[in-house]
Amino acid sequence: MSRPPLPPFTEATAREKVRLAEDGWNSRDAAKVALAYTEDTIWRNRAEFPRGRAEIQAFLERKWAKELDYRLIKELWAFAGNRIAVRYAYEYHDDSGNWFRAYGNENWEFVADGLMRHRHASINEHPIREADRKFRWPLGRRPDDHPGLSDLGL
Repeated sequence: MSRPPLPPFTEATAREKVRLAEDGWNSRDAAKVALAYTEDTIWRNRAEFPRGRAEIQAFLERKWAKELDYRLIKELWAFAGNRIAVRYAYEYHDDSGNWFRAYGNENWEFVADGLMRHRHASINEHPIREADRKFRWPLGRRPDDHPGLSDLGL
């Protein structure tokens, strides 16, 4: 299975890869998103270290079951060869209606067929008021005309 764009990345293909990842995560379809990773993928996500597609899918199902109305923006930070670094922010609320914004950085490494082998994420979050939300598009893919992180001052 090939997952274009493929490494080595150019600026254009790295930006495309980042947007495709954002779109996938905004779908909140854990089974579909897990297919972007190698069978033996290794993650670091906060204090969790899932390995392999099955663990990634289970992780994402748990994540999106508690992070409601999840909306994410990713932005390319750097790229070289088969690696991409991104920064991102996402907003969600819990089942009590408390809103949060999370900020993070990810380092990605891809194999030749475009699947991600390694994902290292560093994330922090803080509570926000509903009125302070910046990600207000309908659930799903971020519209092309919606501002990105830099445009929003994030």
